[in-house]
Amino acid sequence: MSVVNILPSIAVYALAAVAEIAGCFTFWAWLRLGRSALWLAPGILSLVLFAWLLAKVDVEFAGRAYAAYGGVYVVASIAWLWIAEGQIPTRWDIIGGLFCLTGMAIIMISPMFAK
Repeated sequence: MSVVNILPSIAVYALAAVAEIAGCFTFWAWLRLGRSALWLAPGILSLVLFAWLLAKVDVEFAGRAYAAYGGVYVVASIAWLWIAEGQIPTRWDIIGGLFCLTGMAIIMISPMFAK
């Protein structure tokens, strides 16, 4: 993987994160907020889309794809907190998210230097 290939992977990760969080939120809404079980249908479709997108990331091993995705997921979850739930992230949320993105970058870029 080259640096040029990383940018499309990050875009796929971002789309996967939105799909996963939206899918998981439908279950949250059903179980915790008392929404109709009909919410589960789009949630399941969203989670299938998430899995399909994550499988499209251009990395050699699934475990590396999942590990790097974790950083994007954390930041996307903080964005969801703010945008969808109206809760302003704390400075600790932001600092933690930056640490996670740093870890994601190390995981994605380090194989280029290991060869």
